[in-house]
Amino acid sequence: MNYEVEINGRRHQIAIVRGEATFRVTLDGRLFEADVVRVDAQTLSLIVTAFPPPLRPGEEGRSAGREGGRRSCDVTIVSDPATSQLAVGVGSVRLAATLNGRRRWRRKDEGAHPGGPERVVAPMPGKIVRVLVQSGEVVRARQPLVVVEAMKMENELRAGRDGMVAEVHASEGQSVDAGALLVLVQ
Repeated sequence: MNYEVEINGRRHQIAIVRGEATFRVTLDGRLFEADVVRVDAQTLSLIVTAFPPPLRPGEEGRSAGREGGRRSCDVTIVSDPATSQLAVGVGSVRLAATLNGRRRWRRKDEGAHPGGPERVVAPMPGKIVRVLVQSGEVVRARQPLVVVEAMKMENELRAGRDGMVAEVHASEGQSVDAGALLVLVQ
Protein backbone atom coordinates (compact mmCIF):
# COMPACT_ATOMS: atom_id res chain seq x y z
CA MET A 1 0.00 0.00 0.00
CA ASN A 2 1.22 3.49 -0.82
CA TYR A 3 0.45 6.46 1.41
CA GLU A 4 1.11 10.15 1.56
CA VAL A 5 1.68 11.24 5.16
CA GLU A 6 2.07 14.76 6.45
CA ILE A 7 4.14 14.92 9.65
CA ASN A 8 4.51 18.28 11.37
CA GLY A 9 3.71 20.02 8.07
CA ARG A 10 6.12 18.03 5.89
CA ARG A 11 4.91 15.47 3.31
CA HIS A 12 6.40 12.01 3.02
CA GLN A 13 5.79 9.08 0.67
CA ILE A 14 5.46 5.70 2.37
CA ALA A 15 5.07 2.26 0.80
CA ILE A 16 4.27 -0.72 3.05
CA VAL A 17 4.44 -4.40 2.09
CA ARG A 18 3.45 -7.04 4.61
CA GLY A 19 5.74 -10.07 4.70
CA GLU A 20 5.30 -13.32 6.61
CA ALA A 21 6.67 -12.00 9.90
CA THR A 22 7.62 -8.36 9.22
CA PHE A 23 6.68 -5.28 7.23
CA ARG A 24 8.96 -3.82 4.52
CA VAL A 25 8.60 -0.05 4.61
CA THR A 26 9.98 2.45 2.14
CA LEU A 27 10.00 6.00 3.51
CA ASP A 28 10.92 8.65 0.95
CA GLY A 29 12.97 6.03 -0.92
CA ARG A 30 14.78 4.61 2.14
CA LEU A 31 14.16 0.95 3.03
CA PHE A 32 13.26 -0.30 6.52
CA GLU A 33 12.06 -3.60 7.93
CA ALA A 34 9.72 -3.52 10.95
CA ASP A 35 8.75 -6.28 13.35
CA VAL A 36 5.51 -5.03 14.90
CA VAL A 37 3.63 -6.25 17.99
CA ARG A 38 0.43 -4.63 19.26
CA VAL A 39 0.72 -3.74 22.97
CA ASP A 40 -2.78 -2.27 23.37
CA ALA A 41 -5.42 -0.45 21.32
CA GLN A 42 -3.17 2.58 20.78
CA THR A 43 0.37 1.29 21.23
CA LEU A 44 2.67 -0.71 18.97
CA SER A 45 6.08 -2.09 19.88
CA LEU A 46 8.49 -1.97 16.94
CA ILE A 47 11.92 -3.33 16.18
CA VAL A 48 13.05 -1.42 13.10
CA THR A 49 16.01 -2.32 10.92
CA ALA A 50 17.23 0.50 8.69
CA PHE A 51 19.07 -0.49 5.54
CA PRO A 52 21.77 1.77 4.11
CA PRO A 53 20.55 3.93 1.25
CA PRO A 54 21.41 2.53 -2.21
CA LEU A 55 24.67 3.64 -3.78
CA ARG A 56 24.43 6.22 -6.53
CA PRO A 57 26.75 6.14 -9.54
CA GLY A 58 30.25 7.25 -8.52
CA GLU A 59 29.78 6.45 -4.80
CA GLU A 60 31.43 3.03 -4.90
CA GLY A 61 33.80 2.61 -1.96
CA ARG A 62 32.27 5.43 0.11
CA SER A 63 30.68 4.40 3.39
CA ALA A 64 30.33 7.69 5.31
CA GLY A 65 26.70 8.40 6.19
CA ARG A 66 25.55 5.05 4.83
CA GLU A 67 24.97 3.19 8.06
CA GLY A 68 22.02 0.96 8.63
CA GLY A 69 21.04 -0.08 12.13
CA ARG A 70 18.48 -1.64 14.39
CA ARG A 71 16.35 0.16 16.94
CA SER A 72 13.36 -0.64 19.11
CA CYS A 73 10.66 1.81 20.13
CA ASP A 74 7.08 2.04 21.30
CA VAL A 75 4.69 4.03 19.12
CA THR A 76 1.35 5.38 20.33
CA ILE A 77 -1.24 6.53 17.84
CA VAL A 78 -4.35 8.44 18.87
CA SER A 79 -6.89 9.55 16.26
CA ASP A 80 -8.75 12.87 16.49
CA PRO A 81 -11.88 12.41 14.32
CA ALA A 82 -12.70 16.14 14.53
CA THR A 83 -9.49 17.15 12.73
CA SER A 84 -8.62 13.83 11.02
CA GLN A 85 -5.14 14.19 12.51
CA LEU A 86 -3.21 11.57 14.41
CA ALA A 87 -1.22 12.31 17.54
CA VAL A 88 1.79 10.02 17.21
CA GLY A 89 4.26 9.39 20.00
CA VAL A 90 7.57 7.70 19.19
CA GLY A 91 9.19 7.19 22.58
CA SER A 92 9.10 10.67 24.17
CA VAL A 93 8.79 12.53 20.84
CA ARG A 94 5.27 13.75 19.93
CA LEU A 95 4.24 14.41 16.33
CA ALA A 96 1.10 15.56 14.55
CA ALA A 97 0.39 13.45 11.45
CA THR A 98 -2.25 13.28 8.75
CA LEU A 99 -2.60 10.07 6.76
CA ASN A 100 -4.00 10.30 3.29
CA GLY A 101 -4.42 6.69 2.17
CA ARG A 102 -6.98 7.66 -0.45
CA ARG A 103 -4.51 9.79 -2.39
CA ARG A 104 -1.98 7.22 -3.42
CA TRP A 105 1.05 8.60 -5.15
CA ARG A 106 1.85 7.45 -8.63
CA ARG A 107 4.77 7.47 -10.94
CA LYS A 108 4.47 10.18 -13.55
CA ASP A 109 4.20 7.58 -16.32
CA GLU A 110 1.16 5.90 -14.72
CA GLY A 111 -0.95 8.95 -15.52
CA ALA A 112 -3.87 9.95 -13.36
CA HIS A 113 -7.18 10.61 -15.05
CA PRO A 114 -8.17 14.06 -13.77
CA GLY A 115 -11.38 14.19 -15.82
CA GLY A 116 -12.73 10.79 -14.80
CA PRO A 117 -14.59 9.73 -11.69
CA GLU A 118 -12.72 9.59 -8.40
CA ARG A 119 -12.72 6.16 -6.79
CA VAL A 120 -12.47 6.37 -3.00
CA VAL A 121 -11.23 2.97 -1.81
CA ALA A 122 -10.44 1.33 1.53
CA PRO A 123 -6.73 1.90 2.25
CA MET A 124 -6.53 -1.39 4.21
CA PRO A 125 -8.88 -4.10 5.46
CA GLY A 126 -11.29 -2.79 8.08
CA LYS A 127 -14.84 -2.01 9.11
CA ILE A 128 -17.03 0.89 7.98
CA VAL A 129 -17.77 3.03 11.04
CA ARG A 130 -19.70 5.89 9.38
CA VAL A 131 -20.92 6.79 5.90
CA LEU A 132 -21.12 10.58 5.75
CA VAL A 133 -22.58 11.09 2.25
CA GLN A 134 -25.43 9.82 0.08
CA SER A 135 -25.69 9.19 -3.63
CA GLY A 136 -26.47 12.43 -5.49
CA GLU A 137 -24.95 14.66 -2.80
CA VAL A 138 -22.64 17.49 -3.90
CA VAL A 139 -19.27 17.37 -2.11
CA ARG A 140 -16.32 19.76 -1.83
CA ALA A 141 -12.62 18.87 -1.99
CA ARG A 142 -11.35 17.45 1.34
CA GLN A 143 -14.91 16.82 2.59
CA PRO A 144 -15.11 13.64 4.73
CA LEU A 145 -16.98 10.83 2.93
CA VAL A 146 -16.47 7.60 4.91
CA VAL A 147 -14.83 6.60 8.19
CA VAL A 148 -13.09 3.20 8.20
CA GLU A 149 -11.71 1.52 11.32
CA ALA A 150 -8.55 -0.46 10.65
CA MET A 151 -6.03 -1.73 13.16
CA LYS A 152 -8.03 -0.05 15.97
CA MET A 153 -7.68 3.38 14.33
CA GLU A 154 -10.33 5.39 12.53
CA ASN A 155 -9.36 6.65 9.07
CA GLU A 156 -11.48 9.43 7.60
CA LEU A 157 -11.48 9.21 3.80
CA ARG A 158 -12.09 12.51 2.04
CA ALA A 159 -13.02 13.74 -1.41
CA GLY A 160 -10.04 14.66 -3.56
CA ARG A 161 -11.94 17.30 -5.50
CA ASP A 162 -15.32 18.99 -5.82
CA GLY A 163 -17.99 16.85 -7.39
CA MET A 164 -21.15 14.83 -6.91
CA VAL A 165 -21.41 11.44 -5.23
CA ALA A 166 -22.38 9.03 -8.03
CA GLU A 167 -22.36 5.78 -6.04
CA VAL A 168 -22.01 4.72 -2.41
CA HIS A 169 -20.86 1.12 -1.95
CA ALA A 170 -20.30 1.28 1.81
CA SER A 171 -22.70 0.76 4.70
CA GLU A 172 -22.09 1.13 8.42
CA GLY A 173 -20.86 -2.06 10.08
CA GLN A 174 -19.72 -3.59 6.78
CA SER A 175 -16.30 -5.28 6.67
CA VAL A 176 -14.17 -4.30 3.66
CA ASP A 177 -10.97 -5.53 2.04
CA ALA A 178 -8.08 -3.26 1.08
CA GLY A 179 -8.84 -1.58 -2.23
CA ALA A 180 -12.61 -2.10 -1.97
CA LEU A 181 -14.57 0.67 -3.73
CA LEU A 182 -16.45 2.72 -1.12
CA VAL A 183 -17.58 5.88 -2.92
CA LEU A 184 -17.50 7.08 -6.52
CA VAL A 185 -17.38 10.87 -7.01
CA GLN A 186 -17.97 12.48 -10.42
